[in-house]
Amino acid sequence: METPMLTLAADMYGCPNRCLHCWLGHMPNRRMPEDADEYIVSYFASFFDKIAYYSWLREPDFCDHYRERWERDKRVSRNAQPERFELASFYRLARDKDYVSFLREVGVRTVQLTFFGIGETQDLYVGRKGAYEEILLATDRLIAGGIAPRWQAFINEENVEEIVRLKEMADEIREKRCPEMSFFVHEGSCEGENRHLYPIRIWREEIPEALKGVYLHLDSLLTERECVQRLEMDFSHPEFPIGNELVLYVSAGYDVFYNFTHMTSEWRIGNLKEERAENLVRRILTEDTFALSLAKTCTWADLVRRYGDPFSERVFSLDDFKMYLFNRFVEDAGRQAHR
Repeated sequence: METPMLTLAADMYGCPNRCLHCWLGHMPNRRMPEDADEYIVSYFASFFDKIAYYSWLREPDFCDHYRERWERDKRVSRNAQPERFELASFYRLARDKDYVSFLREVGVRTVQLTFFGIGETQDLYVGRKGAYEEILLATDRLIAGGIAPRWQAFINEENVEEIVRLKEMADEIREKRCPEMSFFVHEGSCEGENRHLYPIRIWREEIPEALKGVYLHLDSLLTERECVQRLEMDFSHPEFPIGNELVLYVSAGYDVFYNFTHMTSEWRIGNLKEERAENLVRRILTEDTFALSLAKTCTWADLVRRYGDPFSERVFSLDDFKMYLFNRFVEDAGRQAHR
């Protein structure tokens, strides 16, 4: 049986932010040893022909030696290479004038920056004073360096008016300074830290007309009530197929997780320092884990009857709503198991 390509993302350096929307959840910032990369890749090397390694899973390039680190990520990978996406560290963009040059050198032409509002609202949601001014400075430096900013804004009941103002700001930047500038809005998933924002999740009727043209997947957006209606007769089990590429997250404590959802104890697969590789890899490939074993014991109809609100107009994509339901079930089962 041919094994899938393996992508490993390790939390080697942590993150400067404590975003209120973080779908992974807040994890401690513990710096891993520099040679942790070799240990992690070697752990899986006997079982996977292709391994791409990333030294971050939260803030990209969150280390002073980011140039050397990127080259090392490529070097420790096996028969595969890590890629550069539309992700970069706005923390570093605001502090390191050379960082933009590095991004261009490695082929980055667009960088996504995340907004939650203006001024103090942005600072609150990022979890750090001055974050709003930093992200504006990061935007300026990207444009000056020939890289197009791509602003994404998370919307909820608290920040609607500020998100409209952000769109106006983005339109002005695109018109006057950077035609390639882009802007989009969405409600985000409902897992990790974002689960705590469920009570202020945007309702469909609250989405301003000014944002409808830039709202991500607006046509397929559903209210919770509509999600409930679609799932109440769905007697299939939740499924999380690995496919041709397996992506694993490795915490600073060497705990391993799928990339399906947040990194909580119920989703923990095992620990690289505590278990034999053949046992852990078997569980990964056969999905023999606490959370995924539970998927065989329930149906979407069960979950929506137990956790869905048939009167709610909060908006979701159907897939995000499904993950919200399943995570509630997993967490309840985890509490029961530890009693």
